[in-house]
Amino acid sequence: MKSSSAEKFDNSRASEYAKQSRIALAGYDACHDLAACMLAASLGQSRPAKILVVGAGGTAQEIIAMAALEPDWHFTAVDPSEPMLDAAVQQLQANDVLHRTEIHLGHVDDLPADESFDAATLIGVLHHLNGDEAKREIFRSIEARLKPGAPLIVAGNHYAYASQPLMLQAWGQRWRQQGASADEVQAKLGKILQGADPPHSEAAVQALLQEAGFAQATRFFSSLFWGAWLMVKEEQPRTFEKRAVKP
Repeated sequence: MKSSSAEKFDNSRASEYAKQSRIALAGYDACHDLAACMLAASLGQSRPAKILVVGAGGTAQEIIAMAALEPDWHFTAVDPSEPMLDAAVQQLQANDVLHRTEIHLGHVDDLPADESFDAATLIGVLHHLNGDEAKREIFRSIEARLKPGAPLIVAGNHYAYASQPLMLQAWGQRWRQQGASADEVQAKLGKILQGADPPHSEAAVQALLQEAGFAQATRFFSSLFWGAWLMVKEEQPRTFEKRAVKP
């Protein structure tokens, strides 16, 4: 997330993130657990690996799940929001994983250009980036730091919310199911419509990834607007052309 997106994740949002995210995404923990399983299946069981975790702030649940499954994996956690990264550090300490994790406040581009990772995750980030060009940039930054053939887990919302009125209403009912009042549900619905810019389809997600040099998409999780995929960096390096930004 660039700074404009990171600003949304202030101290107030960071403090409630663990609870709120598990309501907003039914199956939050299952998605993270399965992401760990997919990476282990792709990389091979019980092998040392360096994993880049982009947007790790908040619960650090992807790191916790991966660390529990693979004791020889080490992690580089990147997030531009200091409150969210502080919350992640607390969770990593509580789960005895901090000693296996390098913490970086900032963006993927701030990491050394020659640093190389065996795999990466980008969970819950893509729909907070405004516009396709910002999404392309983060994919390209990750791709540049992955070894050829390395897997990438991408998970996030991937519909224009207003285009799926039944699912949007079901999302509101999810909050009501967890005890939210009618006014609170309406406030949540208004916030999701104004506060994010998800890709408009699964095909749009895959097109962005393919442009950045990833292939072989495997979808392994779905929950209302949310989807999760594993893709693999192509063996041959890509040459990217800088797109003109429309005024």
